[in-house]
Amino acid sequence: MNTKTTEATIELAGRPPDMQMQHAVIGALPGGKLRRVMAYIQSNLHRELRLAELSAVVHMSPYHFARLFKRATGVSPYRFVVHRRMDASIALLTTSTSSISSIARAVGFKTASHFATTFRRLTGVTPSAYQAGRAGVANSRAATSSARHSA
Repeated sequence: MNTKTTEATIELAGRPPDMQMQHAVIGALPGGKLRRVMAYIQSNLHRELRLAELSAVVHMSPYHFARLFKRATGVSPYRFVVHRRMDASIALLTTSTSSISSIARAVGFKTASHFATTFRRLTGVTPSAYQAGRAGVANSRAATSSARHSA
């Protein structure tokens, strides 16, 4: 039996027959706690987030929290935070003309070089190449649009 997607049927004694059998994922972080910690991560991406701090949000020990979080999401809390930071940085690189170092700080990286290394490892391109590519796409769209209107 796969513990990641294990479902167990729970019999609830004293309930009407249609409510006696329910399915629950066993061994994962409960949905309410998962939503609470995800919201906390999203609100605090700009600063360092430690495992002890995340586990305290849902009143659990760090080790137990990390195990249940990984079962619920498929990734460790650290990887989850890094992926959320990458999502936020991509949004900023797409919509902002801010410097790479200011974007790195805004999404919680201490140095631009660590940000660039992580970004390139996960996306395959550097942040500056991504930003330049997005600007090139926007400029070509604008040029195409203005050419249509002038013709």
